Amino acid sequence: MRQSQLFATTLREAPAEAETAGHRLLLRAGYIRQLAAGIYTLLPLGQRVLRNLETIVREEMEAAGAQELLLPSMQPAELWRESERYEVYGKELIKLNDRHEREFVLGPTHEEVITTLVRGEISTYRRLPVTLFQIQTKFRDERRPRSGLLRGREFLMKDAYSFDTDQEGLDASYTKMFEAYRRILDRSGLNYRAVHADSGAIGGEGGSHEFMAVAGIGEDTIAVCPACDYAANLEQAEAAAPEAGPHKGSSAALAALERFHTPEVRTIEELRGSFGIAPEQIIKTLVYTGDGQTIAVLVRGDHEVNEIKLQKATGISELVLAEHGAVAELAGVESGFVGPVGLDLALYVDAAVAAMPQGTAGAGTKDYHLRGVVPGRDFALEHVGDFRNVTEGEACPQCRKAALEFHQGIEVGHIFKLGTKYSEKLGARYLDATGVSRPLIMGCYGIGISRLLGAVAEQNHDEEGLIWPEALAPYQVHILQMSAKDGEQAALAKELYGRLTRAGISVLLDDRDERAGVKFKDAGLIGIPVTVTVGKAAASRQVEWKSRRGGDKELIGLDEAFARIAAQ
Repeated sequence: MRQSQLFATTLREAPAEAETAGHRLLLRAGYIRQLAAGIYTLLPLGQRVLRNLETIVREEMEAAGAQELLLPSMQPAELWRESERYEVYGKELIKLNDRHEREFVLGPTHEEVITTLVRGEISTYRRLPVTLFQIQTKFRDERRPRSGLLRGREFLMKDAYSFDTDQEGLDASYTKMFEAYRRILDRSGLNYRAVHADSGAIGGEGGSHEFMAVAGIGEDTIAVCPACDYAANLEQAEAAAPEAGPHKGSSAALAALERFHTPEVRTIEELRGSFGIAPEQIIKTLVYTGDGQTIAVLVRGDHEVNEIKLQKATGISELVLAEHGAVAELAGVESGFVGPVGLDLALYVDAAVAAMPQGTAGAGTKDYHLRGVVPGRDFALEHVGDFRNVTEGEACPQCRKAALEFHQGIEVGHIFKLGTKYSEKLGARYLDATGVSRPLIMGCYGIGISRLLGAVAEQNHDEEGLIWPEALAPYQVHILQMSAKDGEQAALAKELYGRLTRAGISVLLDDRDERAGVKFKDAGLIGIPVTVTVGKAAASRQVEWKSRRGGDKELIGLDEAFARIAAQ
């Protein structure tokens, strides 16, 4: 492609909506343009990168035995009601009515559609297992679309679905997809971690993994052990089991409860500032409501409640922290003075609290707290579990050899063991070898292709611009002809361009009538792996070779430049 004909305009300054380095550079280098909040046009350069990603994804999906199809974007709303996800997705669903007033949604995902399709096509174990995938545009009405391609309302995604006869088959399909995802991200040049994750609105009880691109601007926090392969999203990360306190089977004398005056002292920081009580010695009592129930959860003062873990333990679907004004009615005392002693609510006690020898807690009376509160003596330990976020520096729950480290990550892929969540609700069944009707066992595997493009841009840039991994770059080589009017330069640039294109190598030739400084700046922004500059040394058939990532420059002959590129 001659750059004089390329539909791309570089920008000296990033538009105001650009929030991250990758987002700014994709805009400035002419890869994307915003049409509306969370909705982007991919210009030819961006489309070429996206196609390279699609090629990698297709190759690895097919190598793993998956077959490609294409499902409709418009989905009947009654399918979502049948699966009971219509209300779960809520306002994120983009809805429309046809001329007959039949309601449809623009697909944010395709579990309902693929299950309905397979329900009508497969009825016997003889046609299982099977894995199907598609690459298609998805639609989600994000409340706060941001960071360019990283969180949009319209985006390109690969989603795959496996169908098996039993759990062992699902495990095998899941493992194939897990390894395929690793190969996709390795080939894409991404720095990532596969982490244990929550299944969220997709659902399923068989577990899931997220594939997280490590990046400082990531919205998700991941806990990683540097000594073993443990990695988990903060929502799912486990805390190492604490050692039991002295009250567990010990005869050590424990102090009696002491009630003390704490006028207007409601917070952990106020207790520490006014009375010198360390946060790890405080038992924090928080009141939650949902599904017509009210419960209390107890965590240490230096810990935070993990509402996803708590929701799973309680079985409450709409778990909400009680607002300050409602706490007095629900717990009998104002917020800040609620405590577990004598509290007439179901108590969900975090394991770290259950292991405390004793602690300080609200007294259940305004302006008072209790010292010497002993778990198991002064309140029941009926519901004990892991109900909190882990903290950085805690021991790894898997190997216990190292402290957990926190990193920020961008979710680029998510795989799930769905089990029978959708097949039961939508009636997708098969006959086994004995003629018994059984529900299909499903898995779901998604990777955001346009988001992956954005994540790679976030990880691969410098002060000049983007630096694409070779497998993804829009072109393999960028030839810069310094003078559009110099005959020797034009002839040499044209010769190299022709030889490379005939060899099947993609080339962008900057033949524009622009100053050298403009061409160098644009080349740095666009970020093609190899730049070959045809300048004053053209008379001796020499060119300047530069690696975009390394930055080293070298004057070499034209034939050597061709040989190097062809050998890559």
